[in-house]
Amino acid sequence: MTDPAPAPRPRRARVRAPELIGKGGWLNTGGKQYSLADLRGRIVVLDFWTFCCINCLHVLDELRELEEKHRDTVVVIGVHSPKFVHEADHAAVVDAVERYGVEHPVLDDPELGTWKQYAVRAWPTLVVIDPEGYVVAQHAGEGHVHAIERLVTELEAEHAAKGTLRRGDGPYVAPEPEPTVLRFPGKALLLPGGTFLVSDTTRHQLVELAEDGESVVRRIGSGARGFADGSAEAASFNEPQGLALLDDGSVVVADTVNHALRRLDLTSGEVTTLAGTGRQWMQGDPTSGPGREVNLSSPWDVALFADRVWIAMAGVHQLWAYDPADGTVSVAAGTTNEGLVDGPAPEAWFAQPSGLAATPDRLWLADSETSALRWVDLDGTVHTAVGTGLFDFGHRDGPADQALFQHPLGVTALPDGSVAVSDTYNHALRRYDPATGEVTTLATDVREPSDAVLVGDDIVVVESARHRLTRLRLPEEAVRVEAVAHRTQRAATEVAPGRLQLDVIFQAPAGQKLDTRYGPSTRLLVSSTPPELLIHGEGAGTDLSRALELNPAVPEGVLHVSAMAASCDDDAANEYPACHVHQQDWGVPVRLTDSGADRLPLVLAGLDA
Repeated sequence: MTDPAPAPRPRRARVRAPELIGKGGWLNTGGKQYSLADLRGRIVVLDFWTFCCINCLHVLDELRELEEKHRDTVVVIGVHSPKFVHEADHAAVVDAVERYGVEHPVLDDPELGTWKQYAVRAWPTLVVIDPEGYVVAQHAGEGHVHAIERLVTELEAEHAAKGTLRRGDGPYVAPEPEPTVLRFPGKALLLPGGTFLVSDTTRHQLVELAEDGESVVRRIGSGARGFADGSAEAASFNEPQGLALLDDGSVVVADTVNHALRRLDLTSGEVTTLAGTGRQWMQGDPTSGPGREVNLSSPWDVALFADRVWIAMAGVHQLWAYDPADGTVSVAAGTTNEGLVDGPAPEAWFAQPSGLAATPDRLWLADSETSALRWVDLDGTVHTAVGTGLFDFGHRDGPADQALFQHPLGVTALPDGSVAVSDTYNHALRRYDPATGEVTTLATDVREPSDAVLVGDDIVVVESARHRLTRLRLPEEAVRVEAVAHRTQRAATEVAPGRLQLDVIFQAPAGQKLDTRYGPSTRLLVSSTPPELLIHGEGAGTDLSRALELNPAVPEGVLHVSAMAASCDDDAANEYPACHVHQQDWGVPVRLTDSGADRLPLVLAGLDA
């Protein structure tokens, strides 16, 4: 016997959903263009995302179950809203939709037209529209699909009773598959015998290629999304990325979407799990312990450094480490706050670390969201070689304090002590020389390079968007390119100098309440770039509202806001209620004007938004 559908909840005055606009047009629809009127009668979930954003990728995975369960009533529409210049390139969006297995229509909105219409301020943001075309919910950040699923069930009951629900097939049309040997490969590893092991990310496999970098020796993994140990044919991965050779001759694999580290026995092809449970790490989960018992979060790359496997934990902006000697994992550096802050490992901030390379005395890392090259000393101190923060990027050679990258995903140690950077969104291979402090360009027109490996005097680049490995001769002199600098193209919010009231809006989802059993259930962290922008209001606290004071002498900057709220099922009869953590980071560009607003509202989660 099934439980009766929950009774519809009363709603406040409704807001008509703005039209969907985007100069890039629609993807995954077989060429058809859609309006909201075409979707009337369906429950529409708008997913505002950009393909550089790890939290957005988490939401794509969270939505898969919702889409499958409510296939005949719910239409998910991805609204691609770019941060980086490269992400406004329509061809790059087409690639990203295939790369990440997006199985719903996507509106390419390179000028952020729909983003502005819906007053979105953060990636990702989910907006729910009812079958009559009204906005009924808005959620910023990840981890909200459980609340949206409950709301969808209510909307189905309400609109079935009213006769306004239309069931049937959705507008998604799958693209034709392309017959390439690799499909959006992520990372590569030179094996002792001279062959290459490549993470064939979109096909959920590892592929061993011959010394020519083209001929397939063998494939490891079934090719279907999954999380299963076993033989080369039976094992399964989920968008694997980083690879590192261990001292025992096996390979450790960053199995990114499974939130796990896997081990490949190169002799037998057997795959086992070293760390991770298959569940994503969330605030409050253990940060150390036996590897198989600790949740991880989107491990993107791995490297053996100082007798441990260091993990670029992109999903929580940290570095973790796995100890092969005792099978434990633990946090090695980072606070989970997103940004660029150097210093002792426990105090450093990262922003989606995605590439690692070890030398005897340094661990180099590509910190993709700050477009930065950074390193960690043997004593754990974090330094930045190139990069200034979340919003500045470009292609500029020269002294390190002036050079710019654009969302690099890979880094490779070179024999002379310098490092090559896979400068992904610039389609370039760059070089940083610590001896001179100079950045130069080694090669251009390598399509979305995500990694590179040394082979003698050559460097073999993973051209992810060309689905191949490309061998280049390391030149004696760098290629010269015209310098280009960018800032993230988001309209600044005009605010008045002096007092600014910051309000993070959070409403616990239906059937839940704030969890106060162990103290305050909310947390708010505020900082700014430049630091001089904030005279008062910086720091951490438990109230989701705060009075800030902005410095009238600083005309513009960015307010960095991180909010967290914990809610649990509101059922007195349930001794062990399910609890959920809602968390989001905002980087809000602001411009100080006398006519600007004196209040800044940010929606973490709210119904009837």
